[in-house]
Amino acid sequence: MATPDDTLREQNESPERAAFRAEALAFLEAHAEPRAETDPWEVMGFPDDAEALAHFEKCRAWQRTMADHGWAGLTWPTEYGGHGAEAWASRIFAEESARFGSNAGFVRASMAMLGPTLLALGTEDQKRRFLPPMLRADEVWCQLFSEPGAGSDLAGLATRAVLDGDEFVVDGQKVWNSSAQFCEWGFLLVRTDPEAPKHRGISFLLLDMSSPGVEVRPLVQANGSAHFNEVFLDGVRIPAANLVGDLHGGWGPARMVLANEASFIGGSGAGRRTSDRLIDLARLFGRQADLVVRQELARAYSRERIAGLMGRRMRDISRQGGPPPFDPALMKVFVTDSKIHTGQVAATIAGPAGMASPTDDDRICRWVQAEVINRYTISIGGGTTEVQKNNLGERSLGLPREPRSDKDIPWKDVPRS
Repeated sequence: MATPDDTLREQNESPERAAFRAEALAFLEAHAEPRAETDPWEVMGFPDDAEALAHFEKCRAWQRTMADHGWAGLTWPTEYGGHGAEAWASRIFAEESARFGSNAGFVRASMAMLGPTLLALGTEDQKRRFLPPMLRADEVWCQLFSEPGAGSDLAGLATRAVLDGDEFVVDGQKVWNSSAQFCEWGFLLVRTDPEAPKHRGISFLLLDMSSPGVEVRPLVQANGSAHFNEVFLDGVRIPAANLVGDLHGGWGPARMVLANEASFIGGSGAGRRTSDRLIDLARLFGRQADLVVRQELARAYSRERIAGLMGRRMRDISRQGGPPPFDPALMKVFVTDSKIHTGQVAATIAGPAGMASPTDDDRICRWVQAEVINRYTISIGGGTTEVQKNNLGERSLGLPREPRSDKDIPWKDVPRS
């Protein structure tokens, strides 16, 4: 359903953009799942592995449908499977897509992290080899960054890669790797120079997940799903041609991926807004006239709109190859705080009933419970809030850096537990 903002925006569009919007809408009406057929209270997380795989493949299929009809990679260069369009084309398509139930989910998230990084830093061979199948989801990617001893302090990672002729030999362990059990490829951070300080001895590699020596072990969460994994690498051989950026210079590509991730998290509000569901929740529990609840609903709506505008600005400039308009950490902190707020509002509206599931349809209470739990998960995923605030203070506000005893000493000499 179009909102007043949608109507006003469309009335002020140029003929070119209006025609593009009409074409996008025609494609979506012909191929996308109608919003009415999707469950507004659906909670991501599948205790059954077969259901999890089916959802993953559904996301892959939608990405493939978009690619086959010319709607994937709208702003990517044509030589890599894209269409070379301006940023407004991607924005209009996202706005129209939000009216439908189909989305590429994790597939889109991994593309948002790695795609711009390869476009900026990949070799010509890497771009031509990896970007077209990424756009069509023939190859889906997982992130292999965090380790048991290197989460918030990612630069302390210990997974080792040694150059042996024209191959790297990799040994180590990664953890909290989303959907790694389903992905064909992974982008991997490794330690290639233990003699250098920790930020300067890291390299960025592209890993075929079917390589000998790669073992993926799903981690079962409290809700029974196994979205995350731990990945073990034992003598895994990776072609040197799969190095992105400079040898020992992987911290630059890593930061670009993390910035893309923060931007995606902040701007991933496609689909039905959380504030819409909170309003529905207030009606269902008879709290729509409560003045305090109404104030918190207005706050949730306002913060959601602000996050959306921040994400749009970040993505538009990123697609044009420009520097971020503001620190990506700001987006992540703002979205995290907003998610905490929506969880609190959901719990306030539903009260004890939200935890006890006494309603005729307990899907609603499961959604409330998920909002409460996700207040904490988003504070960790994509970089903890504490680390992001440190980054903001140091990079954007110019505050003194925290004392670091290991800044300039070789990684091999840094004490580790």
